[in-house]
Amino acid sequence: MRDGGSPWTLAVPTGGDTLRQERLTRDLHETLHGTDGLIVGFHDADGPTEPGRKGAGVGEVALWATTATVARPASQILITLIKEWCAKERHRKVAVTVGDDSIEITGRPDAAQERMVREFQDRVAGDDGPASDDDAA
Repeated sequence: MRDGGSPWTLAVPTGGDTLRQERLTRDLHETLHGTDGLIVGFHDADGPTEPGRKGAGVGEVALWATTATVARPASQILITLIKEWCAKERHRKVAVTVGDDSIEITGRPDAAQERMVREFQDRVAGDDGPASDDDAA
């Protein structure tokens, strides 16, 4: 929708700590902003953040991100960068939403979470275009 690929919504849940959420979201933005092939920005605070809401809630800070291409490797790069960012500090998580599909990514995923992330990438790649059928990784 923005400049390429489907837009991803990235939110950093902090259990209601709005100052921490804003600080972490800005830090995530700085991490992702300099990456080739990714386009990242802040969601507008003027409009509703979800259907049925009249405006942005206090402290609701989220990013949008798109890949310059719709290829699966670009989405893998984004997921890897999010995992690395989460691993810097305990209890960091990022809620990623693409269309109606979402997943929460942590810095230290177990095998089941890794499988869920791969399935999420497959579903997202299926929405954007032809998905890669190989499971090489």
